[in-house]
Amino acid sequence: MSKTFVLLVVCLLGLAGCAAGDGASWVEVGGQRFEVEVAKTAEQRARGLMFRDQMDADRGMVFVHDSEDLQAYWMKNTKIPLDILYFDSRRRLVSQQRNVPPCSAGDRCPPYPSEAPARYVLELNAGQAERLKLENGAEMKFGPGIE
Repeated sequence: MSKTFVLLVVCLLGLAGCAAGDGASWVEVGGQRFEVEVAKTAEQRARGLMFRDQMDADRGMVFVHDSEDLQAYWMKNTKIPLDILYFDSRRRLVSQQRNVPPCSAGDRCPPYPSEAPARYVLELNAGQAERLKLENGAEMKFGPGIE
């Protein structure tokens, strides 16, 4: 096999990777796309958005649970107010906790439970759910790389 052929294959594979996007994950809800970090493991879900001083308006975090169940999130060590949006297995909004304040009270921070079983939880900056006029039943769409 010639070096030219190998170089050509490497270049084509590199271009295919570029065409697939930059690897950023996204969700779309209420007609707006948000670039998200994906928390799939228990450790990632436990850390969440702790210790962040700010988050861009078009960013968020989506939490993926293994099964649909009642969920409860808290704001332990979270420095920015958030909207916590709970979605079922069909990615339909089933419960909302809006404008949840930061909490520095450690283990005394209150929980913010879902009102119905949920498999996915989307955290956005506080006020986004109101701005988008989200109502229960709204659908969340996933970009590539999110189960």
